[in-house]
Amino acid sequence: MERYLLIVESPTKARTLKKIVGDSYEIKASMGHVKDLPKSDLGVEIENGFDPHYELIKGKKKILLDIKKSAKKAEKIYLGTDPDREGEAIAWHISEEIGDGKDIYRVLFHEFTAKRVLEALRNPETLNRNRYESQVARRILDRLVGYLISPILWEKVRRGLSAGRVQSVALRIIVEREREIQSFVREEYWTVSVRLEGNYLPSFECRLVEKGGQKVSIRNQDEAERIVEELRGSRFFVSRVIKKEKKRFPSPPFITSKLQQEASRKLGFSPVKTMLIAQHLYEGVDLGEGGPVGLITYMRTDSVRVSAEALAALRRYISEQYGEEYLSAQPYNYRNSKTSQDAHEAIRPTSVEITPQMVKDYLDEDHYLLYDLIWKRFVTSQMTPAVYDQTIYEITAGDYLLRATGSIMRFKGFTALYTEGRDEVDAEEDDAISLPVLEEGEELRPLEFLPKQHFTQPPPRFTEATLVKELEEKGIGRPSTYAIILSTIQERGYVKLESGRFKPTELGFLVSDLLVTHFSDIINVEFTASMEEMLDKIEEGEMDWRSVLWSFYSPFRQSLEKAKMEMVNVKATGIPTDIICESCGSKMVIRWGKNGNFLACSSYPSCKNTKNFYRDVDGRVRIKNDEPVHDLICELCGSPMVIKNSRFGKFLSCSSYPKCLNKRPLDLGVGCPVKDCDGKIVERKTKRRKVFYSCSNYPRCTFAIWDRPISRSCPSCGFPLLVEKKGRGGVIYLCINKGCNFKERKRD
Repeated sequence: MERYLLIVESPTKARTLKKIVGDSYEIKASMGHVKDLPKSDLGVEIENGFDPHYELIKGKKKILLDIKKSAKKAEKIYLGTDPDREGEAIAWHISEEIGDGKDIYRVLFHEFTAKRVLEALRNPETLNRNRYESQVARRILDRLVGYLISPILWEKVRRGLSAGRVQSVALRIIVEREREIQSFVREEYWTVSVRLEGNYLPSFECRLVEKGGQKVSIRNQDEAERIVEELRGSRFFVSRVIKKEKKRFPSPPFITSKLQQEASRKLGFSPVKTMLIAQHLYEGVDLGEGGPVGLITYMRTDSVRVSAEALAALRRYISEQYGEEYLSAQPYNYRNSKTSQDAHEAIRPTSVEITPQMVKDYLDEDHYLLYDLIWKRFVTSQMTPAVYDQTIYEITAGDYLLRATGSIMRFKGFTALYTEGRDEVDAEEDDAISLPVLEEGEELRPLEFLPKQHFTQPPPRFTEATLVKELEEKGIGRPSTYAIILSTIQERGYVKLESGRFKPTELGFLVSDLLVTHFSDIINVEFTASMEEMLDKIEEGEMDWRSVLWSFYSPFRQSLEKAKMEMVNVKATGIPTDIICESCGSKMVIRWGKNGNFLACSSYPSCKNTKNFYRDVDGRVRIKNDEPVHDLICELCGSPMVIKNSRFGKFLSCSSYPKCLNKRPLDLGVGCPVKDCDGKIVERKTKRRKVFYSCSNYPRCTFAIWDRPISRSCPSCGFPLLVEKKGRGGVIYLCINKGCNFKERKRD
């Protein structure tokens, strides 16, 4: 019997495939990339046509030796890594390592079902050089920006900083939005509504919109009150009744960016979490006796295309399960965006017959929720629209025109199963207002006049969903990169999520400003989008990858040399502020240390005064005073103790610092649950700034947990503390004692 070798990236894929292909195939997992550019140096010979120097990734030697050993015994070798640029690069590098005259084929698995897997193996392809060279070009572009700009930031600001071809543009977008918010000037305006009553209940509100055929603009309370007085002396008549049918159509199946946005809106998932779960659903989930099954198609795609076979199965399913009235009369043919590569289908269930309810017992909650979202979005994409009866009443009162709008759903259509989430920036007003039956010419009775003050609002900060949407619309990055972009700018400390929205840090402002000043042609939305288009053209065989790199590098090299000479040395001078040092009268400057940014006297080292600071809503620097602790005195010098912040969390410090260096952890008022330990639980942070809770007696006591503890014994087992977890359904209290399953929802 012939022996074949099939190589994929992950053990999960290998298990799923083994069930399908049988014993004639030996399946090996490469565990991702096997080769990459070196970490210790640039790894690119620029003057030699950008030749890359790839080397084995640490820890992959044993894996590669195992693959080579299996390759020697195989008649044919199939490379089944992901069907995208990164997967092509993995396949190419493995081929280079095992190429010894064997027949090597490339297979593209868009879904892990028996039919599609066997079909792909029966129709293998050759390695795609254009796709590989596109990945090489992208990798070198990112390496040039990261490895040549970052050392300048190390020299001028501090070590450990990084720049990125795409991440720095994303940071710029966030910073520019924050500056819009800081410079925004609120303007007052008023609206006037009137509650009216006709011959039939209920009463209803209508809003003033015009006077004498001109749109009404009310700037202040005096104008509003004058209009109200004029309306009090007027009679109200229904001048026009407009009735029309309104339809709301379903959305197409998910592409990567839309999945990340919707999972963020509806499930609270970060893009990184969404892609990780989607990868698991794609590679295969163990469904009991049936073994592992791939539940969704490939999850990195920018196409809304669905295969004819899947479309026919979906329409048949809707007809059988929901009835003909819920099936669209004709199949919807959704259009891709102009930049779509259309290399893969939309993200959809591999079989619409596998409902979320059928697999719920085999999935954890997060996997179930994401599969449920993907399944419902796919099913509703071919369902009938929701139909509303919309009514608009136009009401005259002298020279004034008022309007009331309401709608009643006549047929739910696809909304019976699923409706797309909305961001606040594009949410429509809710028209589902209950209106009475009115007739043209009918006189109405005013019950209440409702002038209301408003203020214009600044543009909102980006959520993860709206930032992905912004990147997608501007052509920055690709489906496979959105998640890593958002995680990188957070890990670098350039932005932080506050109440689910991105806010740049002081360091983020600084780095963005420096990069935009000295690399304006590169850290640029239009340039970054054009580079993505060039990478696509390399993949399509329309451009040469070396030519693209030269077109980028020539102006980039000039900017590099100029930046080395002209970029301000923030490390030496700091960023000047208008704050005066109370110790010596010099101006304070913003500096960075291992614990973050702080205010320091510009006369350092002769004056060592430092302060914590924050920026107010207008972006001005303000001194942040330490939090006093009542009735807590320093045992060394007798001064009051205060609460300070460090990168590892809050702690108690003597207010006489630096004269007195006494400090100790700040406990949460919760005792350590370890037997015979007299410690208190304190809040700490890891080096990556993730909060955790541990015993104040560390290292003598090593008790530590991730969830915030509360001082309450478990009513079930008596364990001395509970922890609180926050989820979409609110806060719950859990017992962490092994074997105890106590759980209780927090009451409001």
